[in-house]
Amino acid sequence: MNNILQLKGTFQKRGNTSKPGFTNIPKGSSVTVQHIENLKQQLEKIFIYWEKNQKLINGALVNVCYKHVVAKSNRLKILLGEGSKSPSDSIRGAKFIWEYENDGKKLRQKHVFTYFVSLDAIENSIKKLNLVGDILYKKFNGEIFDKDMEELNKSNYNFGDISKTNFFRTVIDSYYVERFEVNMDNDKIEEESIITIYKTGVETTKLLSQLGIDMINAKMIDETTLRLNPDEIKLIQEKAPFLISMGVSDFSNIVREDIVSIDDNEIISIPQPNNEPVIGVIDTQFDESVYFHEWVDYKNELSSDFEIDAEDCIHGTAVSSIIVDGPTLNPKLDDGCGRFRVRHFGVAKAGKFSSFTILKLIRNIVSENRDIKVWNLSLGSAMEINDNFISPEAFELDKIQSEYDVVFVVAGTNKNKNKKTTFKIGAPADSLNSIVVNSVDFSGKPASYTRVGPVLSFFHKPDISYYGGDGPEKLIVCEPDGKAYVTGTSFAAPWITRKMAYLIYIMGMSREVSKALIVDSAAGWKRKDDCSFSVGYGVVPIRIEDILHSRDDEIRFIMNGTIDEYETYTYNIPVPKHMNAFPYFAKATLVYFPKCNRNQGVDYTSTEMDIHFGRIIEKDGKANIKSIDCNKQGDDGAISIYEEAARKMYRKWDNVKHINETIKDKARPRKVYNSGMWGLSIKTKERLEMKAGKGLQFGVVVTLREMNGINRIDDFIKTCMVRGWLVNRIDIDNQLDLYNKAEEEIEFD
Repeated sequence: MNNILQLKGTFQKRGNTSKPGFTNIPKGSSVTVQHIENLKQQLEKIFIYWEKNQKLINGALVNVCYKHVVAKSNRLKILLGEGSKSPSDSIRGAKFIWEYENDGKKLRQKHVFTYFVSLDAIENSIKKLNLVGDILYKKFNGEIFDKDMEELNKSNYNFGDISKTNFFRTVIDSYYVERFEVNMDNDKIEEESIITIYKTGVETTKLLSQLGIDMINAKMIDETTLRLNPDEIKLIQEKAPFLISMGVSDFSNIVREDIVSIDDNEIISIPQPNNEPVIGVIDTQFDESVYFHEWVDYKNELSSDFEIDAEDCIHGTAVSSIIVDGPTLNPKLDDGCGRFRVRHFGVAKAGKFSSFTILKLIRNIVSENRDIKVWNLSLGSAMEINDNFISPEAFELDKIQSEYDVVFVVAGTNKNKNKKTTFKIGAPADSLNSIVVNSVDFSGKPASYTRVGPVLSFFHKPDISYYGGDGPEKLIVCEPDGKAYVTGTSFAAPWITRKMAYLIYIMGMSREVSKALIVDSAAGWKRKDDCSFSVGYGVVPIRIEDILHSRDDEIRFIMNGTIDEYETYTYNIPVPKHMNAFPYFAKATLVYFPKCNRNQGVDYTSTEMDIHFGRIIEKDGKANIKSIDCNKQGDDGAISIYEEAARKMYRKWDNVKHINETIKDKARPRKVYNSGMWGLSIKTKERLEMKAGKGLQFGVVVTLREMNGINRIDDFIKTCMVRGWLVNRIDIDNQLDLYNKAEEEIEFD
């Protein structure tokens, strides 16, 4: 087995030097005067509606339905704009809707954005559409094509009361927009719920007070999200139905895993805790009478008004037993990670829990325990996630991970036995920055209680899977009454938490690289992420050595970096050659923890990192990476692709990207180009706020497998050192010694 290598060196950085040229509608397409007229009439109706209602919010909320999933560059550029302010600055939400064929089959997905603008912006847009419509009618016989736009751009045509630039922008905006409308499609909510209000020109507390809702600070989660009772929600839906962006029930049922007590009088012994790493557990309560209680620092976070009984301690105690002493209880799942101490926070009782209460508690818990970098959360809702927005619980986890440099490992939630075959995961398993774990049986197949993704109709969740028991083969845990047989994702997640803690605390790796290693080891060379969205990228190996080592014929290395510019890159990776060729298959995994914005709906992540890894090609004095997944986004001279294709092919906007070549028996070695080097490039894009991702860290794991089974790692190390890379062989024993010495208490005389 080869050790993983850590490459440290200097990444080059550059801004985006590409200059936008003449923009046009797609080739062969057109815009008709009838379409322009339809859009104008829709805005006129919206203007009349908001003339009557704008006093409430000091503006207007307008839904813009695009013809398909659109890139940021194809969203409104002038319509609904206000002066120098871009329409994108007015976006308050986004969702997907489907267009269906007559037989009910899904035809295409469309983007719908909600904009908050002034009435003047609507009125100005109506005027622009009217002027453009007149030009199309008089000069182009009611229909303008892309070729007409090109000719018009070269001519000296007098556009009259509209400038040339505004004419082109209005035509292009109109091409991509299918319709304008007022949002009135809120579902009826009949129970206490967590509601998100569109951000408008009026502070939320003042706005709701105008509707007759008495606001107190204890109800607020953030400036637009709050808890309301059914009567208060009904009041909003009657007086201002357009205000509600999203809503979810506050009280969720915890889906109980199967737990069967074992009639076993065996006394389990455990040594005293020493300097083992501490993992945070947020769960139901903990029973301090169990054999490993000295390894757990327990705190009940609930009010003293709640009476805690034995049933409230079963789930939390079982979860912590795996983190502390899982391999002793389950020898065949001995991961080589040893034991861990636990700081256990009881935030719920058995049965139902309040999302509002847990949201308030989790942030305080993490902020007051900054020494803990790895957290386990095995609580989950029985309800399915929504296709168009992230749950409040998941959003809070994503914000915390973005702010506090921590990582959450979250159970993928279980479905009840009487539920339909396909059942979506429940909150907070829709958290994008968290590692979401589903369960498989011991043959590696999805467990019978498995729930599925994706999240927001796009993001791969769960991330990975692990053994949670199923059918006759169960896991063993310790509950208040002793040993018990269990099954469930709640008991698969702690095993991944142990591995993440080992990588971060013992091996000293960043959370980005640690998560990338977990995902990469699960994916292997035969990734499992398919349309079923049930197992994620695959099943993580049991032994930690199989994550921290590679085969003798593989070169596996990790790299860390920080983004400050459009592109962060190196063209200086010296992969060993043989007979002037590269005899390797390659794969790479990228992970980062972006800022997220729940108010943006399906456009949830703020920063996109696009990975390119492969051989360097020099042509016409320019160098590009021939990426192993044929990704040419952002390359000089590359043809742009549609947003929907970029998301599907290259996981655009996903914060986990895994690219790989397929291993074939009769593969040919790769051609060596002029430089003889390989390169890695991370290109970044921002959704709304420029430089929102500045300083964001990323972790990359790269694996090269030699086609002929030859071990070339020593050659790689030597050539890397010649090229100025610092190469560190990651040795488990050495890192263990370093950790133990660092944790020793020094007594001064």
